[in-house]
Amino acid sequence: MITEQDLREAIAECQGQRNPNASTAIKLASFFTILDHITDDSKLDKPQTQQYSFAPPPTVYDSGTDFSDRIQGMDMNDVLAVMDELMTTLSVVNPRLYDAVLRKL
Repeated sequence: MITEQDLREAIAECQGQRNPNASTAIKLASFFTILDHITDDSKLDKPQTQQYSFAPPPTVYDSGTDFSDRIQGMDMNDVLAVMDELMTTLSVVNPRLYDAVLRKL
């Protein structure tokens, strides 16, 4: 049977490789998965991983208006639900303005 110590030694060996390859990454992921299942999560000492991306960091919409202040930290689906209701009302009350907003989008 594989012990926690065996897994930690295998993880250390994989992390110590000078030129890791895909096989090393697969082994490391497998070792961490097994270790996660056989140990208590509070004891698990996983290294912090850094994720790389070519995409720019997400930006927060902030135009300085009351609207942008109000939506900070809100779930976008909740904001869009309110905006959809507003647009439906606008289509009835002022169809020209509604059309203009849709053209901008």
